[in-house]
Amino acid sequence: MNITQLRRFVAVAEERHFPRAAARLGISLAALYSSIEKLEEEVGHPLIVRGNDTRLTSAGSLLLSEAQERIAAAPPPPAKSGAPSGGKAKASKGKGRAPVVKGQPKPYKKRQGR
Repeated sequence: MNITQLRRFVAVAEERHFPRAAARLGISLAALYSSIEKLEEEVGHPLIVRGNDTRLTSAGSLLLSEAQERIAAAPPPPAKSGAPSGGKAKASKGKGRAPVVKGQPKPYKKRQGR
């Protein structure tokens, strides 16, 4: 069992609400759902009953105490950096053009002879 999956499971178990748990963890709702599903596959039993009233199953209740012990024994998660990761890379546009002056050729084009 991955410690990250256990942290996410404990957050859902404490909040009893997937969107609030995702907001608390600072992750997307889809990432939270997939982590819980992977944990359920690994355990072999459903851990959380989803619906209007989100609650733990009996296997989930047993896993909750074990997960809390493992999280307490594990080192704290690394601190997040201030800069967001990912996103588009921006290409450098160079120095740019000189301002257009009436009557003078553009600086990047050759003047045509007549």
